[in-house]
Amino acid sequence: MHIILGIIGLATAAYFLVLRARRGAEVASDMVDVGRDVAAAARRFGFRRRYNQHPVDSVDEPNLAIAALATAFIALDDLPTAEDRKRLDIALRKHLDLDASGAEEIEVLGQWLVSECKGAEPAVPRLAKRLNKLDGGASFGTLMEVIQTAARTPLSQRQTAALHDIKTAFRLQ
Repeated sequence: MHIILGIIGLATAAYFLVLRARRGAEVASDMVDVGRDVAAAARRFGFRRRYNQHPVDSVDEPNLAIAALATAFIALDDLPTAEDRKRLDIALRKHLDLDASGAEEIEVLGQWLVSECKGAEPAVPRLAKRLNKLDGGASFGTLMEVIQTAARTPLSQRQTAALHDIKTAFRLQ
């Protein structure tokens, strides 16, 4: 009897090890897919990372800077919900004239840029300065339209402070 229980125990342990290994493979595959998504988005928007330079300083496309800045802005109000992401997607499509796949790719690349800044708070002033440098402030109106469409109201204290940082970067204060 004890031999049968031992065999059942070994079979159960082997089953759980196989399940864990399979789940680990799925997670690894998902991580590789995320890297491919970022690379595909970078190619589509012509983003080329320059070595010895922060990735934000390599941004040459105002629409990419707007998307990254809007992504950082909505992330300042706790963790963005699915509804927040949907509003951002709609805002990017509407104000930047993007199709569904373009909006999704620019969001992925924008999120990557925010993560490279080590969070949303340091990303906002850095991206705002870069955007102002790219086009001399011409896209400020578009940025504000995207933020108005994407953000929840009322704004959090961190989002209000971020608006101040954006105005300072565009030299409006």
